[in-house]
Amino acid sequence: MRRVVGRYEKQPIDGRHLVPAAVLIPLLCKDGELHVLLTERTDEVGLHKGQVCFPGGTSQVEDDSLLETALREAWEETGLRPEDVEVIGEIDDNVVASTGYVITPFVGFIPYPYAFHANEQETKDIFCVPLAVLMDPQRFRHEERAIGEYYYSGPVCDYDGHVIWGATGRMLRDLVDMLDTTEA
Repeated sequence: MRRVVGRYEKQPIDGRHLVPAAVLIPLLCKDGELHVLLTERTDEVGLHKGQVCFPGGTSQVEDDSLLETALREAWEETGLRPEDVEVIGEIDDNVVASTGYVITPFVGFIPYPYAFHANEQETKDIFCVPLAVLMDPQRFRHEERAIGEYYYSGPVCDYDGHVIWGATGRMLRDLVDMLDTTEA
């Protein structure tokens, strides 16, 4: 994982007309197996109500970089301290057409067990998905759906009562595809 993500040359997106945002894709070792940490948003947030996502959000004036944005948002949403994250790299930017965001995903290892603290306004749930589940080609399916005036066509994965789709599904699919390519 460190080698693949650390050496990856991401494909940036010219986001001059988009709102810059960043997420952290937190990886942890649980029961001897690599997992991805995800959150479920509350119904009180302004956008993407109830959706599964990575900790993250839009860049703020006080953020010196998009990495700082991702780490700050992870701390605000889950209680994960920035100094507890070992960032290993970035993967390709991702556009969310429905909200006009261009998201920069950072991949990092975090300690486990960890005393996460969900921000009650933003985070309904914090949960982990084994990477092996995400790498199983039977788990991701292609789905099409209308979201207001927008149309989504992309990867969807059901796990333990959660539906992973949208930008989160695309970023996970990108990560899994990177790993699959190196194993082939």
